[in-house]
Amino acid sequence: MLPNGHAASAHAPLQHHFDTLQQQKDASTLGMWIFLVTEVMFFGGMFAAYALYRYWYPDAWMAASHHLDVPLGAFNTAVLIGSSLTMALAVRAAQTGHRNRQVIFLLLTIALGCAFLGVKAVEYADKFEHHLVPGPNFLFEDPRYARGAQIFFSVYFAMTGMHALHMVIGVGLLTWLTIGALRGRFTRQWSTPVELVGLYWHFVDIVWIFLFPLLYLVGHH
Repeated sequence: MLPNGHAASAHAPLQHHFDTLQQQKDASTLGMWIFLVTEVMFFGGMFAAYALYRYWYPDAWMAASHHLDVPLGAFNTAVLIGSSLTMALAVRAAQTGHRNRQVIFLLLTIALGCAFLGVKAVEYADKFEHHLVPGPNFLFEDPRYARGAQIFFSVYFAMTGMHALHMVIGVGLLTWLTIGALRGRFTRQWSTPVELVGLYWHFVDIVWIFLFPLLYLVGHH
């Protein structure tokens, strides 16, 4: 035991370098928000590149956008909105100490996240099949827009690919939370990990809310 009476176990809710659980939660939350600010800056650079190239190649941008599957994109948008709901319910269940609800809502969030990734895999496979992947084999039906269209799909794969990577990381974090919830680690007194992963998940969902109209609907206004 430490002098303040707290166990020095890695599994103890209160770690030795904090005085109270509230102090630990405040520090963890601040750290997560700082991390999310860096993520905003990271994706902000991609959005800036998107805006610049769309300004340079407006016609090619609209022509290329017609090759994206709007119904699938809309479906994935609905899936992520649903996953934000289940994530919020998981956080609430952790805060109120309902272990079974935690597990159920975390598993539902994982399932929705995997469904999103599965749809993206189908979309990516379609782009490979139709030679719309930037590179030496890239083909576009209208040679006037070929250069701009290739840039469009470069931006598309960069932005949606990075978003998908964040989704994969999120699913991994949710799996870790589910294991912890099954072991009863998260209680009314200590639910900080669930809350912080929830913030991360909501951020990733919000990024997609911007990606969907900017990429899928640009040619359909």
